[in-house]
Amino acid sequence: MAMQDTEIKALIVAAMPNAIVEIEDLAGDGEHYRAIVTDQSFEGLSRIKQHQKVYDALEGKAGTTLHALALTTKIPK
Repeated sequence: MAMQDTEIKALIVAAMPNAIVEIEDLAGDGEHYRAIVTDQSFEGLSRIKQHQKVYDALEGKAGTTLHALALTTKIPK
């Protein structure tokens, strides 16, 4: 079962309420997404830790319900 972009965004925002989250369905199939997550809480974290924070927010759905996610994390300027 595919995930909706709104569900992905809602999970991330629930875990990081101040994040700016952009989601794009890359293939139009509800299984291959790109997410750009900008949040101040990434300050001081390695890129790996930033990505782990986003994947933790997805509550184990990455790699299962959410087939593929190209992830970019940013710290606001």
